[in-house]
Formats: sequence, C-alpha cells, structure tokens
Amino acid sequence: MSTHNYSQLFEIEQESIAPIPENARHGKAKDLFTIWFGMNMTPLTVVTGATATTLLGLPLLGSLIAILLGHALGGVGMALHAAQGPVLGVPQMLQARGQFGSKGASLIVAVAILMFVGYFSSNLIVSSESIMTLLPGANKTFLIVACAALSFVIAAFGYNLVRKVTQLGAVIVGGLVVVSFIALFLNGDFWGNISAGAFTWPGFFAMLAIGIVWQLTYAPYVSDYSRYMPASSGTKGAFWGTYLGCVISSALLMVLGAGVGLAVNGVDAMAGLHGILGPVLGALVLIGFALVAASGNAVNAYCSALCALTLVETFRTGWHPGVKARLMTSTILHVLGVGLAVTAASSFASSYFSFLSVLLYVLIPWSAVNLVDYYIIRHGSYAVSEFYAADGGRYGAWNTGALLVFAVGVAAQIPFMATAFYTGPLAAALNGIDIAWFIGLTVSSVVYVAVARFAPALVRLDNNTEPTNSLRK
Repeated sequence: MSTHNYSQLFEIEQESIAPIPENARHGKAKDLFTIWFGMNMTPLTVVTGATATTLLGLPLLGSLIAILLGHALGGVGMALHAAQGPVLGVPQMLQARGQFGSKGASLIVAVAILMFVGYFSSNLIVSSESIMTLLPGANKTFLIVACAALSFVIAAFGYNLVRKVTQLGAVIVGGLVVVSFIALFLNGDFWGNISAGAFTWPGFFAMLAIGIVWQLTYAPYVSDYSRYMPASSGTKGAFWGTYLGCVISSALLMVLGAGVGLAVNGVDAMAGLHGILGPVLGALVLIGFALVAASGNAVNAYCSALCALTLVETFRTGWHPGVKARLMTSTILHVLGVGLAVTAASSFASSYFSFLSVLLYVLIPWSAVNLVDYYIIRHGSYAVSEFYAADGGRYGAWNTGALLVFAVGVAAQIPFMATAFYTGPLAAALNGIDIAWFIGLTVSSVVYVAVARFAPALVRLDNNTEPTNSLRK
C-alpha cells in the first residue's frame, strides 16, 4: 500500500477501501469541522429549508424550532458514526460488514450508493438552476454536465483536494450567507409575511424528519473522512468536529431558506434570494453558491465510488481495488448522476421530497444496528482485517440476526409512515403526523440489544473472542 505526502493536493490519492495505515493518518477536529461546514453550503440546503414555509406552510417560529431540533437530534447519530473512523480506519460502509456480514452489508451498501447518486444529482440540478436564474437562456443540460465535470476532477484527485475545496467553500459561502441574512432582515416583504402560515403538527413533524434525515444521510460516509485522522486522536475530536460543522451549516442555511420562502411567497427559493439581494449582489451570491455546490459535490462522488468498490469487492474474492478502479468507478457514477439529473430536473421538487422520506425509513434501522453494535455490544472492538475475508471471517457472509433486526425495524415503521404515495393506518389516526423514524430507531435498537444479549450466536458474537481494535476516548 502506498503512502504519499499528504500535503500534495494535486497528487492522485492512492488509497482506496483498504484501512488507512497509521503513517498516512493526518488531520485535526477543526479539519472535519470545515469539511462538513462547507459540504452543506449549497443551494440544495436553502431550497430544502424553504419547504418549511412554502410546501409545508409552517409559520417562521414553528419552522425554526423544527429545523433546529431536527438537525440537533439527527446530528448526534451522524457524528457517532464519524467517531468510528479514527479507531477503525476504514470507510463506513465497509465497516457495516462487522454487523451484517460481508455479503449482508452489500444490501446496505447498495442503498447508500443510491443515496449518494441521488444527492449528487440533486446538487447538479439546483446548481444549474441557480446559474439559469442569471442566464435564463443557458442550456440546462450543458450546465449540469459542466458542474459534474468540476466534481469529477476534484474527486479524481481524492481525499486531500476534496477536503481543501470544501474548506475553501466554507469560507466563501459563509461570507455570502451572512450577506444574505442581512439582506433578508432588511427586506420589507419578509417582515410583512412573518406571521404568515399556520402551525400544524403534521407539518412540524415533517420538517423535523427532514432535519433528522438530512443529518443521517451523511452517516454512511462521515467515516470516509474521519478515517484519515490519527488513531490517537480518539473519538471526541471526530464527533464534535463533524457534529458542529454539519449541524451548524445545514441548520443555518435551512433557516435562511425558510425566511426566503416567507419573503418571496412561493417563488423558487434561489430565484427569490436573487431578487432580495438585487441584481449585482444576487448574481455574486448565486454564482458563489453554484460553484461551491458543484465542487463540493465531489464529496458525494468520492464516497459513492468507495461504496461501489466495496460492493464489487464483496463478490470478487481476492480483488484489491486501487486508484484505476476508483477513477473508473467515479467516471461511471458521474455519468449515471448526470443522466438522472437531466431526467429528473422537470419534477425535481416532488421527487426530491419523496426521496428524503424513503431514505429516512431505510437508514434509521441500519444506523440503530450499527451504533448499538459498536458502542453498546462490541465497544468498538472489531477485527478489521476480517472485514476483507472472502468468507466474512468471524462476521460471516450473512449475519442473519442483524438482517432480521433491520427488516423488523423497517417493517415497524410502515404503519406510521406518512408520505405522498402512502400513509399508514396509525399515521392516519395521528392526522398525518410522521413518527415512523422514532418507531424505527426504538424498535431496531431494543430488538438488537435483546438478540445480542439472549441469542449472541444469532449475531455472531460468539465468534468475537479476539478483538483487534479497542474503543479510544
């Protein structure tokens, strides 16, 4: 395995899905903060926040509480995943083999790939639309391809350049966000509509769920970045660096979006922001958002490639993917993402909202199983080398117990689901209030603890007699 001077931003990363060796580890908690702070500085975050006051019709105060509470709660689970990175040194989805088995984890990995590509495509759509607000005659497909090309170049160089680009984006867009808030507070329409909307519990819980799922959708890949931190740095730095960076930025921009939604009364959020700021300043802000979103989208591209390599490696015994495999995989995923963005652009708003809802129902049981197994059952002790064993090693190919708990967690949510295409009977009895995420989290956690305590062989705990990693504080 090659270890390169990590200060070389434009040297193509040689690491792939293998554990990061100790002499290649680098970085501090503040680096993770800027990565995740910059990651959320996109038009997509603003547009999503605007749904609180436009699509869901909440008043400003109700929107603020739902946004802040949702991100604060979801961020805890997300950051607990990030804290695993320095200890194990492997991508998050590969670590899922420790709970679900080598082939069993492939089901979760496949879902993660769909999620990454979905977010990648969503960012392409919103970035291109931001530019089209300034250049209405521009070809949308061309803009989508151009944004994807920028992402590909950054993702191709790998971890170090992705990290620096998101850090730079955090500084640039952070300043633009401050300017945007000042302009919003000086806008008469904002204050004139500040009491608009009506508080409803279904709307509140829907926005709360959006905040939670926004954070949890990062859970499958936060360790892809914290895995580069020195093992001696422990879990606290990775947790707080990731938590504060991701929660503060995403909540901040969604609050901005909710405010813009009130001020422009149903107009597209980014177009409305442009109008509030005026032609010159608005153009600067929209271009800045679009460029940072397009470049920051490399985070999704980079991690989706790692997930895809993990999936293929599962079924190719003895294969050790290197830089060529990563670049080829990244190319294929960029093409798929562009195709999806071009196809879905016309119905983006409704499709994206449904996409977020479905992700929540799938990710909650996986996250619960992973966190309970890591922090409560195994206490961070895993034989990392056996994640790569052809037969799954002590974790097996299919961990039947964990997969059953995952299925039970998903099934338990069905009666409580409230989506555009299905509303469960218990959700209907609650007037459309969606608490499926809470049910899924609780059921999955309790059932997994029970299985681990009373039937340890079912989740292969009887094979975990010689752990090679210990949880560091």
